[in-house]
Amino acid sequence: MLEIGIVGLPGSGRSTLFAALTGGHGSLGAVPIPDERLDAVAQAVGSAKTTPAMLQVVDVPGTGAALLGNLRKVDALLAVLDAFSGTHDPAADLETIRLELIVADRDHVEKRLERVRTQAKSGDPALRDEVALLERVLAHLEAGEPLSSFGEPLPPELEPLTTKPLVVVQNGPAGIDLKLEAELAELPAEEADEFREGPSAVEAVLREVFEAADLITFFTAGDNEARAWTLDRGETALDAAAAVHTDLARGFIRCEVIRSQDLVECGSHAEAARRGLQRVEGKTYVVADGDVLNVRFGV
Repeated sequence: MLEIGIVGLPGSGRSTLFAALTGGHGSLGAVPIPDERLDAVAQAVGSAKTTPAMLQVVDVPGTGAALLGNLRKVDALLAVLDAFSGTHDPAADLETIRLELIVADRDHVEKRLERVRTQAKSGDPALRDEVALLERVLAHLEAGEPLSSFGEPLPPELEPLTTKPLVVVQNGPAGIDLKLEAELAELPAEEADEFREGPSAVEAVLREVFEAADLITFFTAGDNEARAWTLDRGETALDAAAAVHTDLARGFIRCEVIRSQDLVECGSHAEAARRGLQRVEGKTYVVADGDVLNVRFGV
């Protein structure tokens, strides 16, 4: 499941964005990722129900290093800026948030460096190499630079904040009226659409996050359910099978693939196969955005 973290200075509207996205309050919530292709696929196949891909939202009440550390496992960050009160400079606030993320990464690297230095006393050359690398990483951060500009591969255990995609949301007339969107989130979808003058601003934010995280959507579709799933761009049919269920990946034999637009135009898997638009791929096939997959597997 795609996971995003919301960051923002006090009074920015961070919690209001959480409410607008999830329709609720708290620190953890889920929201469906809008994709008009899902309904079309379901209609073509005759699926009894649809299940969209979900996005998990994490809200942290502040920008201190300890709080930001709770976001190390998220896929992307949403930075909320106060552009409504007239007492804040959104550009300056964004720089403050970026600096807080750098400080949080610096503290995290310092702690790991201290631990690895102790372990490296054993004489393990791999640990000594990591100490040298972490020292360079720390110097980069102390120079005020994010790790997205660090020119070497990073230890995977770091899970740095400053390499994550950062999507900016301005709360105010120049961006999104988050208070209005939070109120609309509490209404039935049909009523909310009547109040809007155009597409949902929150849905636009979700699409931007999705693109920033460089994800794609694939579908599975049958009589019972049509479902959307997310996958990192460049991942394979075996990865997709694992996303659906570990048994599918463990017993993977082959994968039947058809583009969603071809399936919709044909109206059924059988007609798509008759026209030669459905093909068989192996586990190394790189899944494309909009693919409809049917994994064949044996236990």
